[in-house]
Amino acid sequence: MTIEPRVLVAYCDGFLDASRFADYAPNGLQVEGDRPIRRLVSGVTACAALIDAALDRDADALLVHHGWFWKNESPCLTGIKGRRARKLLGAGVSLIAYHLPLDAHPGVGNNATLGGRLGFVETEPTAIANGLVWVGRLPVPLSPQALADAVSRRLGRGVTRVGPDRESIERIAWCTGGGQGYLEQAAGLGVDAFLSGELSEQTTHQAREYGLCYLAAGHHATERYGVQALGSHLANRFELLHEFIEVDNPA
Repeated sequence: MTIEPRVLVAYCDGFLDASRFADYAPNGLQVEGDRPIRRLVSGVTACAALIDAALDRDADALLVHHGWFWKNESPCLTGIKGRRARKLLGAGVSLIAYHLPLDAHPGVGNNATLGGRLGFVETEPTAIANGLVWVGRLPVPLSPQALADAVSRRLGRGVTRVGPDRESIERIAWCTGGGQGYLEQAAGLGVDAFLSGELSEQTTHQAREYGLCYLAAGHHATERYGVQALGSHLANRFELLHEFIEVDNPA
């Protein structure tokens, strides 16, 4: 089965409730190719390596979490963005990107799928940041270091841990990617720990002063699972071929 790019994007817009978010980049169809979609490739970021891999697989569309045209960034298709665009347009391949709507979705979103990947239980979105911060429990209480080690094993990445050495962690909040700025609001939830992707200079001091264990598990590493889940959902819904391609990024 094939589907036109705009038809697929219209479905995604509704499924992800994209209009609910004031985002930093346009969500949906960022580059319109001229091929109906049968083979869909997904990945975290629309970088040159992912584009090359998608073209090698004769993909008709590329589905990503991090697309192009970010706020306060030049919209001009020059430099590396121009080279990327020429590759896509030359092959007739569409670029589809969903940022905050994919972070927040309760089924295929980055936060929902990360919570499942890490084995958290009783998980649910909070009211913080339009549902971007989630909360849940560990199946069994763990020490801060044991939790950091468990997250590292599950994600295959080193984890940076800051904050006090508490006796145990039971309740945890998280926000994938660059969500460390929500630490103060997460502290108001009465959790023992907060997990995100990045570590800012002030995060260490906030974690210490709020008495929270903070885990920085990698922006890329925490946002690999939502786009895979969305791609699989679309493949099942529209009988498409789908492949997730991992372009490693230590950040």
